[in-house]
Amino acid sequence: MSIDFQKELNQEQLDAVLHGDGPCLVLAGAGSGKTRTVTYRVAHLIERGTDPASILLLTFTNKAAREMLDRIGALAGPAANGIWGGTFHAVANRLLRAFARDLGYTPSFSILDEDDARSLMKAVLKDAKIDPKARRFPSPAVLQSTYSYARNTGLAFKEAVEEKCGNFLDCLNDMEFVWRMYQERKAQANAMDFDDLLWNWLRLMETRPDVADQISSRFRWVLVDEYQDTNALQA
Repeated sequence: MSIDFQKELNQEQLDAVLHGDGPCLVLAGAGSGKTRTVTYRVAHLIERGTDPASILLLTFTNKAAREMLDRIGALAGPAANGIWGGTFHAVANRLLRAFARDLGYTPSFSILDEDDARSLMKAVLKDAKIDPKARRFPSPAVLQSTYSYARNTGLAFKEAVEEKCGNFLDCLNDMEFVWRMYQERKAQANAMDFDDLLWNWLRLMETRPDVADQISSRFRWVLVDEYQDTNALQA
């Protein structure tokens, strides 16, 4: 592989691609070639001898991840094989399969999509003898949204309720009870929802220093496309 980076990139893109060690934040408007810059950055790393398996490439949609990996493959060819790339959730899933037992799951844990999670929430409400239609209480959709907001922002649950559905603050104790039941049911079923993938990845890193060392030492380079879209949990 031999790429004429100076010919292919403008000066600002080239500066980012050739940046050495340490963090680099690229700020640019729509259509200015941010994704192009990331792909050429990866190609440059590979060209200078970087092990592809030490590169972690994160983005926000499966389509964007596939497109980026395809573009890197077109630039670098077979040398790009081994790069870890995908959405935050996809990478979390891949890592958690390897370390699931450290968190009390089996590697074959299932992932609940939004409909599955909503159905489980309804079942939990029924078992808790809470009928949102019969009393003033958040619907399963509002509960899911509030719990997810708390997880992804790092807010205490009460703060999340105040921000997302303050009119239900008087139901806080029951909402917390339902949340605990929901978590227990998922654990019993060896299942995670989408938020659990990120939360458990973080929990794994924070509670198992040995595992954290394995993961962090594996990746020498971490590149995030559309970094401005990261939430607190992802960051």
